[in-house]
Amino acid sequence: MPSLDGRWTMLRAILWDNDGVLVDTEQLFYEANRELFRPLGLELSAQHFFDWYLADNCGAWHLLEPRLSEAQAGELRGVRNQRYAARLALEHIPAIEGVAEALAALSPRVRMGVVTSSNADHFEIIHKRLDLMRHFEFVLTHEMYTHSKPSPEPYLLGLQRMGVRADEALVIEDSPRGLQAATAAGIRCIILRNALTRHHDFPGAWRVVDTMAQVQAEVEALL
Repeated sequence: MPSLDGRWTMLRAILWDNDGVLVDTEQLFYEANRELFRPLGLELSAQHFFDWYLADNCGAWHLLEPRLSEAQAGELRGVRNQRYAARLALEHIPAIEGVAEALAALSPRVRMGVVTSSNADHFEIIHKRLDLMRHFEFVLTHEMYTHSKPSPEPYLLGLQRMGVRADEALVIEDSPRGLQAATAAGIRCIILRNALTRHHDFPGAWRVVDTMAQVQAEVEALL
């Protein structure tokens, strides 16, 4: 939260999301889900993906009720994860344009960690071909907490790992549920919009930008 006079204190730590912020994976994950549901007679649109995956965290599994049991839905989720991992391994996953330069410029000046909803195996596949993780003190993946975004738990855990207060931190996100998680944790949040989220205004964000260069400029203004 801001200090009692309404101002934020000195920036000591940045917590970065991964998908859509460090790496360009949101479209690929959307396609993996769309391909899973299509043979079941469900056409997952980009708006559905935004509403059910990026704004909420429910996915599209509710569309299959009552046709599938919870166990069957879990099996399908496992199939989706395997297919997504296979595509990650086969395809070149690019870093977000400008992120390598931004991290290199910022990491000597402020402490940084990654707080992601990605599974650890997906995260490892993506980043073993990139050189971004040397800039971060730690990574928190989906397996390391109980409640995923939009719960504040992942970001509260990130603050704990950093040993900083919420008013000393900043979150970089790309989704409404990520923004909700950061806000609920009391942390100001910069939203980096992409092709799937560019139509959304992100009310409550501290800043909303469209390029990594703009993210870097906003952070540098705080240092």
